[in-house]
Amino acid sequence: MPAFSLEPEQIAWCGELRALAAEQLRPLAEKGEPGHVNRALVAELGRLGLLGRLFTSGALDLCLMRESLAYACTEAETALALQGLGAHPVHAHGTPAQRERWLPRVANGTAVAAFALSEPGAGSDAAALALRADPDRDSGEAPESEAAPPGSASVAEPPVAEPDGPARWRLTGEKCWISNAPEADFYTVFARTTPGAGARGVTAFLVPADRPGLTGTPLDMLSPHPIGALDFDAVPVTADDVLGEVDRGFRVAMGTLNQFRPSVGAFAVGMAQAALDATLAHTDRRDAFGGTLRDLQSVAHQVAEMALRIEAARLMVYAAATAYDEGAPGVPKRAAMAKLLATETAQYVVDRAVQLHGARALRRGHLLEHLYREVRAPRIYEGASEVQRGIIAKELYAGMQAVEGSR
Repeated sequence: MPAFSLEPEQIAWCGELRALAAEQLRPLAEKGEPGHVNRALVAELGRLGLLGRLFTSGALDLCLMRESLAYACTEAETALALQGLGAHPVHAHGTPAQRERWLPRVANGTAVAAFALSEPGAGSDAAALALRADPDRDSGEAPESEAAPPGSASVAEPPVAEPDGPARWRLTGEKCWISNAPEADFYTVFARTTPGAGARGVTAFLVPADRPGLTGTPLDMLSPHPIGALDFDAVPVTADDVLGEVDRGFRVAMGTLNQFRPSVGAFAVGMAQAALDATLAHTDRRDAFGGTLRDLQSVAHQVAEMALRIEAARLMVYAAATAYDEGAPGVPKRAAMAKLLATETAQYVVDRAVQLHGARALRRGHLLEHLYREVRAPRIYEGASEVQRGIIAKELYAGMQAVEGSR
């Protein structure tokens, strides 16, 4: 399927999703409390079968869902996306027991998932994670004289395995800026199992929220969806909680982000389209200077520029998602480009829309006031715009070197 076109049934499905979001999901969203998980909304997404599609659809379908829901109800879009982000590592890398326990509950909306990667000192630099997964030894830690001196390269001893049980660790440290925290039912947590190994020493764990030593604090953020910090005080985990392989958790994180980054762009495109449509309606009927706003060339040109940028971003999002689904080369670069262009475009479009609406757009409860708060965060989470540019440049130089090496 060409990346620049959709099949008629896909277009019809997007229309149905917009209607569902406006008629059934938005009323539930309006009853929710900002900064908290809206479990009624999550349950309705499950009842409608949308959460289940997270595990059966490709990247393009995920983009279509996120764009369509975002157009009419950003809260529903975010609730769906966070379920997918938190549970995708379980779907892709979990054991049969892990998948059987959690994925049906995520799909029906009775369990809330979260993706716990960022830390106070490791946001954009995900390889700098400091949350420790220390081997759990009944006999205690090694004597201080046997420990490696400060600043030296060290390799963690392998986790201790009981004769009749799995390897065990204790998680100690913090996570921050975690969506759905501290109200999620389980977390995909990335912790350092091998000190000094950078990205190669990180392991992904599935950590239920009721584990002893795990506590959380909500954070009061500009975005209306729940975000919090997590504190790990020697939280016990075992090999049964590992997602994928020990010391290979960075691959789990990057694989998840490569799939979801284009759909972050789709979320942004949905918001931008809503802002453009509101602007078209407003400038068409707003009287000014002996005519309507649309009659002013400066206004008409701004509207045209908004539409141009949205369409370019949409096409890049669809292309990146299609490349992911088809296993095409260059997915990290395409995903980074899609997220970067779409989120920066949405910021521009919503800001222009506010300017053309004037003071009314800043009033609490106005669509654009809501979008103005929502649109800022996607330029930061799942890799800030600067990180996306770094990924793009890295992939470009790697491609150039590969070509030169083949000559």
